[in-house]
Amino acid sequence: MPNLPVNSRKLSPYLYDDLDRKLVAALKIDGRASISVLAKKLSVSRGTIQNRLDRLLSCGAILGFTIRAHEAIDKESVNAVMMIEVTGRSTAQVIQILRGIPELVKLHTTNGNWDLLAEIKAENLSEFDRILSTVRMIPGVLNSETSILLTSI
Repeated sequence: MPNLPVNSRKLSPYLYDDLDRKLVAALKIDGRASISVLAKKLSVSRGTIQNRLDRLLSCGAILGFTIRAHEAIDKESVNAVMMIEVTGRSTAQVIQILRGIPELVKLHTTNGNWDLLAEIKAENLSEFDRILSTVRMIPGVLNSETSILLTSI
């Protein structure tokens, strides 16, 4: 598959059922779980899990596997949310540019005073500052407000 931003990849048509959702949920908890462990947890055969996993990967429902590092290892990182107001009809162009910024790990449309909400993960405060400047300089971005996430509860 071409090296496209994650959110721009198209999901192939596939009817997702409860087992697919449970499998994805289990993998979100432990992306390293073996086929045998997943089969036992979901009360289905190993072959069923392997087939479902292959199908979810090939159709684009699962985009990849990752880790979650303990916050002691990731001490310098900065997590934040940025609300973005876009001028006129430039939303599509702004979204296209935002998708090219890897530190914006998720991008959402929203209602209310803000047009978009971006989830940011930066390596440190210096990188965080650079990302804020980059977003604010995008043509079509009228205003933004950012909140750093301090403690997860």
